[in-house]
Amino acid sequence: MYKRHSSFHTQDSDLDRFRFRIAFAAGAVVLAFAILIGRFFYLQVIQHDYYTTRAEDNRISLVPITPNRGVILDRNGTILARNYSAFTLEITPSKIEDLDATIDGLGKLIEILPKDRRRFRRMLEESKTFESLPIRSRLSDEEVARFAANRYLFPGVEVKARLFRQYPLGSMASHALGYINRINKTDLEIIEKKDQLANYKGTDHIGKTGLEQKYEFDLHGETGYEEVEIDSGGRAVRSLSRTAPVSGNNLTLTLDARLQEITEKAFGERRGALVAIEPSTGGILALVSTPTFDPNLFVDGIRTEDWDLLNNSPDRPMVNRALNGAYPPGSTFKPFMALAALELGKRTPGQTIFDPGFFNFGGHHFRDDKKGGHGTVDMYKSIVASCDTYYYMLANDMGIDNIARFMGSLGLGSRTGIDIEGESEGVLPSQEWKKRRFKRPEQQKWFAGETISVGIGQGYNAYTPMQLAQAVAALANNGVIFRPHLVKYITDTRTGEKTLIEPEPLRTLAWKPQNIETIKKAMIGVNKEGTGARAFAGAAYESGGKTGTAQLFSLKGADYKGGKLKQELRDHALFIAFAPADHPKIALAVLVENGGFGAQSAAPIARMVLDYYLLGKLPKGPAKEDETPEEDVEE
Repeated sequence: MYKRHSSFHTQDSDLDRFRFRIAFAAGAVVLAFAILIGRFFYLQVIQHDYYTTRAEDNRISLVPITPNRGVILDRNGTILARNYSAFTLEITPSKIEDLDATIDGLGKLIEILPKDRRRFRRMLEESKTFESLPIRSRLSDEEVARFAANRYLFPGVEVKARLFRQYPLGSMASHALGYINRINKTDLEIIEKKDQLANYKGTDHIGKTGLEQKYEFDLHGETGYEEVEIDSGGRAVRSLSRTAPVSGNNLTLTLDARLQEITEKAFGERRGALVAIEPSTGGILALVSTPTFDPNLFVDGIRTEDWDLLNNSPDRPMVNRALNGAYPPGSTFKPFMALAALELGKRTPGQTIFDPGFFNFGGHHFRDDKKGGHGTVDMYKSIVASCDTYYYMLANDMGIDNIARFMGSLGLGSRTGIDIEGESEGVLPSQEWKKRRFKRPEQQKWFAGETISVGIGQGYNAYTPMQLAQAVAALANNGVIFRPHLVKYITDTRTGEKTLIEPEPLRTLAWKPQNIETIKKAMIGVNKEGTGARAFAGAAYESGGKTGTAQLFSLKGADYKGGKLKQELRDHALFIAFAPADHPKIALAVLVENGGFGAQSAAPIARMVLDYYLLGKLPKGPAKEDETPEEDVEE
C-alpha cells in the first residue's frame, strides 16, 4: 500500500511540473506576441509618418539639372560669351560592376587622359552613384560614331549633349570678361556664405575673374530638379517629375566690341593698357590690357603646359594692367596740377615763370627735359610744352598735402569701384601716407625735396590706367565724376525685363568754369601745337590731350636715350585725351610699358582709337610709333 501511494505522488508531481512548464511557455509565447504586436503597432501606427517619409526618401531622389549660363553681349548686341552644346561620354556608376575595367575598355576606343580620370574620380566622390558623370568632354563626330558601334559592350555608358562656355572672339576683352573654371574649396565657401549651395548642386564651373566672377550669381541661373525613383541597389528606375531650370540672366555691356578689337590691334606686340570712358555716364567703352589670353583655355580645365606658358611668360598676360598695374603718371599729371593751382589760388593763367632748364632746391638741380629751358612760361605753355621747371616750382609752392587733397578728390590713389574684382588702390603720396607706409621713424618723415618730383608725376606717385581715365573723364565732364562700369543692363531671361544699371555720379567737384576752360584749352593746344601735335596732325576733329613719360630709374645726370637702352629699362609712355573738345563723348588713358616717350608710343594709339570711335575710320594695322629723333621730343 505504501509503494502505490508513493508512485501516485511522483506522477502527480511530474504532472504539476509539466503543467507549469506548459503554462510558462504559453505565457512566454503570449508575451512575445504581445511585444511583437506592440512593436508592430508602434512602427505601423505611431511611427507611420516617419517611416513612410524614410521609405519615400530611399525610393525617390532629386537629380539636379544645371541651368544655362547667361550670355554676355556688347553694347551693340555682339556676343562676347555664350554656351554651345557638345557631346560628352558619360558613365552612370550605379549601373556598372567594375568601374576601372569599364574605363580601361573605353580608353581603347576613345582617348582618355590621366587628367580625365582624375577629374572623374573627383566628381564621383562628390556625386551620387545614380548620376551620370562625364569621363570625356567634347567628343568628335568620329569618336561618337566609334562608341555608338560598340555601345552594347558598355552598359551604363552613354553619349550625352552638354552645354559648354565659349568666348567666340577668343582673347579679345579677356581681362574684362574673365573666365570660368571648375569649382574649388574656396569657391564652395563663397557659395555657402551666399546661401547658394542648393542652387549649385550639379554645377561644375564658376566665374573666376572679370565679369564672369563679379556677376556670377546673375549669370548662373536657377538649378532645376528631376525626381527619380531608384531601387534598393541605387539604380534609377523611372522619372517621376521634373522642375525645369531657369537660365541665367544676360548681361549687356557698355563695351564696344569693335572699338575694343581695334584698340587691342593698335598695340600690336607692345605691352600696355588703355581705358576709354564715356564721360557723361561712366560707361567703359574699351578696357584693354595687352598681351591678352584666351579664356576658352580655362573652360574645361587648362592644360598644364598652357598654364605654364601663361604663368611663366615675362610679358605677364594674366595681369590686368588696366586695373592692377600702378604706374607713375609722368607729365599726364600736369593738367591736374595746373587745375589745382587755379582752384587753390596758387597761380593765375597769365602768371609766368622763367625756366633756365632747371630748378634749384636745397642745393640740388631738378632738371627740365629741355636743355637751356623753355624761357618765359605761363600756364598754357607749361602744359603745351610740358615744362618740368614750372611744376617743380608749383609743387614747392603748393606743398604735398594740398596736392594730395586735390588729387584725392579726383579719385587718384583710391579704387574707382568699377564692377570687376581685384582693382589696385595705387599710391597717392602725402605726409600721412608716408607715416603709414614706413615703419622706422627716420623713414616716415616727409622731406620738402620729395614734393618737387611729385609735381611732375614722379616720386611716389603710382596710379592705374583706370584711375587716370576716370580723372580725365571728370575734367572732360566739368567736374562730375561717375563710377566706371562695364554692365549697361541685366536682362531677365524669364520675362525679358531689362534692369538698367543707372549711371552713378560719385561726386561733383565745385571747380570754377573758367578754370576748367583754361585747362581744356591748354590740352587742346597739346594736340595742335604741343607734344601731341605730330600724332594728331590732320585730325578731322578737335581733341585735348597730354603726353607723359614715367621714368623707371635714375639717370644720375646722364641724358635719356631710350633707343640705346634695353627694352625693360626704357621709360613707360603715357597719354590722356578727350574728344570732341566742345562736347566730349570719349575720354581715355593709354599706357605703353617701356614705350619710351608718350608722344612717340602712346599718342599714336590714342589717335587710332579716337579716329575709329568718332569717324568710323578703320586702321590698316597697329599704330606706328612716331620716329621723331628723341632729342626733338619734349614731354
